[in-house]
Amino acid sequence: QVQLVESGGGLVQAGGSLRLSCAASGRTFSSYVMGWFRQAPGKEREFVAAISWSGGGTYYADSVKGRFTASRDNAKNTVYLQMNSLKPEDTAVYYCAVLTSGSLYLQQSYDYWGQGTQVTVSS
Repeated sequence: QVQLVESGGGLVQAGGSLRLSCAASGRTFSSYVMGWFRQAPGKEREFVAAISWSGGGTYYADSVKGRFTASRDNAKNTVYLQMNSLKPEDTAVYYCAVLTSGSLYLQQSYDYWGQGTQVTVSS
């Protein structure tokens, strides 16, 4: 089992920044691809970013490319999502998850989800 706890969400004005953290415990964290997803009210959960086990590979949704950066510190069992130039359309609950099998872009490929952290961007 892997337990994930997200933090760092909050209310920010458009153009601002936030850094989300996802702390993991349980199984060997460093061997897993980690993903970030988000879900806005009334919308499906969507892929945001993913990061390889080494941190050398990062993958982003087109909507956040160039603004968001995923990183990880395996010594701290933590992954991060640095979000810059935030827009009102980035408002959502953000989740981290562990990729177990399949495409990293699909939520069904992930197990062990965190509880989510709310990000609200005001215009």
